[in-house]
Amino acid sequence: MHHDDISDIQQTYSRFQNELQSIAGKIGELEQEAEEHTLVLATLDEALEKEPNRKCFRLIGGVLVERTVKEVVPALRTNRDGIKKVVSTLTDQIKAKEQEFENFKREYNIRVVQRA
Repeated sequence: MHHDDISDIQQTYSRFQNELQSIAGKIGELEQEAEEHTLVLATLDEALEKEPNRKCFRLIGGVLVERTVKEVVPALRTNRDGIKKVVSTLTDQIKAKEQEFENFKREYNIRVVQRA
């Protein structure tokens, strides 16, 4: 194998690792955000039943706005559901990328050697 070919293979291998790490990081970040939405919704659902016109504040694009609980809850649910859809899409993407990476490693007979 030519030196340039080996270099290309190493770069491709590194690119796969970086892409997988990046997608995994984004999934973790979005899962945490969805969980935060769920926690806030758990609190606001109680207020929605008892005091739907109660004031609450929401950060939108870095601006704190005053709304009522009944206005905020549907928007938060929509956001959380949207985040969960993105997580699902990214999960599918990472599975496909992992399969592509496995095929690449098989094609070039790449084995990871653990060093002590």
